[in-house]
Amino acid sequence: MICSCWLTGGSKRARGLVASAICGVLLSACGGGGSTVPGGAARPTPSARPTATASARPTPTPSPTPFPSPPPGKISHVVIVIQENRSFDNLFQGYPGANTASSGYTSNGSLVQLQPVSLAAKYDMYHQFINALDDINGGLMNGFDTEAGDCGPSCPPNPAYSYVPASETQPYFSMAGRYVLADDFFPSDEDGSFVSHQYLIAAQAMQTYGIPANLPWGCDGDSTVLLLNAQTIPGTPTNQTTSSCFTGEPTLAGEIDQHPNLSWRFYSAPYADVGYAWNAFTSISQVRNGPEWGTNIVTPSSQFLTDVAAGKLASVTWITPNLADSDHPNSGSTRGPQWVTSVVDAVGESSFWPTTAIFVLWDDWGGWYDHVPPAVLDYDGLGIRTPLIVISPYAFAGRVAHTQYEFGSILGFTEDVFGLAHLNASDARANPLTGGDVFDFSQQPRAFTPFLRRRPAAR
Repeated sequence: MICSCWLTGGSKRARGLVASAICGVLLSACGGGGSTVPGGAARPTPSARPTATASARPTPTPSPTPFPSPPPGKISHVVIVIQENRSFDNLFQGYPGANTASSGYTSNGSLVQLQPVSLAAKYDMYHQFINALDDINGGLMNGFDTEAGDCGPSCPPNPAYSYVPASETQPYFSMAGRYVLADDFFPSDEDGSFVSHQYLIAAQAMQTYGIPANLPWGCDGDSTVLLLNAQTIPGTPTNQTTSSCFTGEPTLAGEIDQHPNLSWRFYSAPYADVGYAWNAFTSISQVRNGPEWGTNIVTPSSQFLTDVAAGKLASVTWITPNLADSDHPNSGSTRGPQWVTSVVDAVGESSFWPTTAIFVLWDDWGGWYDHVPPAVLDYDGLGIRTPLIVISPYAFAGRVAHTQYEFGSILGFTEDVFGLAHLNASDARANPLTGGDVFDFSQQPRAFTPFLRRRPAAR
């Protein structure tokens, strides 16, 4: 894999801050296919990986009670909150009724206990397509020790075998306890942030893998990204490249644009923040180089709170954090759960609450251990299990949903709500979130109680 930490292109915007920050936090994911790790230590060799087939890992769980779409008028707003880089075992360790593990096997057969590691810990793990294959190891889920943390000699032993302490995840546990937590939810792709964010707007990523070769990503520069051979399962990495600025890629936003009664917005960190890299529309030429960049792409992310308070909420909204508000490893911050809570409270306390479905998800596993082998559905997925919290006046109370869902389930739900066509394989094949263990549209919409305590108004 090619990973350079330099900038190209002739943009007039200052690039230095973005370069230094992203190189320290995001580009640590590069190098997953090499034979050495930072400091020159040899990477452990994973167990022999059998050739994957559709039966090598679990097949999709049938939806319990097929229900193609919500009754008309129940949902008219979908909000997709995208957090960063956490596996289910890492973030929801010990959640009551959920499928979690407190220990895991390494590539040499050793059983190790997961250790508590703060969201603010200053290290990251390699977590791109090649690393996912190593971690999954043909369904054995024992290759996580083959990926080093980007912390040099200060890495703890087996850094991937960790979980976030309950004191930091309490806001997420509270949301899940009041609504629905899906414990069999997977990215539709077997990769990191660049590819995953494309799947969340387009249900595919143009057969790319890894991250673009240099900064800035997408249409802001002239960086290329590597391609997978999609004729094998799992896909085979190649040395072929394509531009990370995609021309004509169909997206959910593009479908919405064909319907005058619908609208969309994408809230993003500004260019000067590392979180800008998680703005998937920087790679969609018709958006990045078109008039919607100045209208439907909104920065900073905090503007979402202002807009909702002012009575403005699009039919479909994506919202991504800045670095400090993300759960991204090596962010040095524990603010992610509080940021998500503020977003949920903003909608819950607004007039939009009775007709809204909020999906809180994490874009990839971040290299952290998870014990559940993902199903092999195509050349690029499924990826390693991540959490999903569903918050809505029609969501069940305190339910753990065990049906297999994926990113495509959220896109499919949105398409069904608004009468849009499926974009690609992942949203067409995905189990519907209206299947019976997430939503109950026969119930009266439940009232919302804020998660954050408000200070009394000054008298």
